[in-house]
Amino acid sequence: MNYSTSAISDAQVPRSRVALLQHILDTYASETNKVIAVWTGFVDADLNYRPHLSSSTVDDIMKHQLLSERRFFAEFLGVPEVTSEQVLSPQRAVDQFITRMRELALPRLKFLSEQDEEWWLEVVPFFDVRRQRIWIFWRRVLHTAHHRTQLTVYLRLMGKVVPSTYGPTADVSWSGADPTTTVEAAGRSGGISGD
Repeated sequence: MNYSTSAISDAQVPRSRVALLQHILDTYASETNKVIAVWTGFVDADLNYRPHLSSSTVDDIMKHQLLSERRFFAEFLGVPEVTSEQVLSPQRAVDQFITRMRELALPRLKFLSEQDEEWWLEVVPFFDVRRQRIWIFWRRVLHTAHHRTQLTVYLRLMGKVVPSTYGPTADVSWSGADPTTTVEAAGRSGGISGD
């Protein structure tokens, strides 16, 4: 897939100390880029939008993303982080949320790249249970995807362009895009034999 912009370029993603764990860094950078791509669909006037009185506002979700990610990395994974008071910009603006998302992600990538397999497999506290750090990391990725999807739905409800995150959307496609929307596409084996 080709994305029009990337907040974190491939060249900015460090090489993992453990080659098998490179996908963690690549995924975290990619997911951060996807969040930022969705956030760029909003303008400051949209920050108070919510589709229902019981729903969070755009501002609420962006704040939660930054704050909860800081908590996951600091409290549960043991990654050095800025203090919670330093996470949010004093000015509530879409470009400030985007800037902070990128600024906070880059040092995490560097720290995570330096960790060995033993560190990733260590069992640590996670809320009221204990889990391996690698499990907690993937839980964070899922949490991020959930909130990104919320805002993708908001964009659609607001009549705004929905960017591509995992493939084409109704608004963004490209030559060679091959979404799986038919039984035939789902049945492709890629040449792998079951023999």
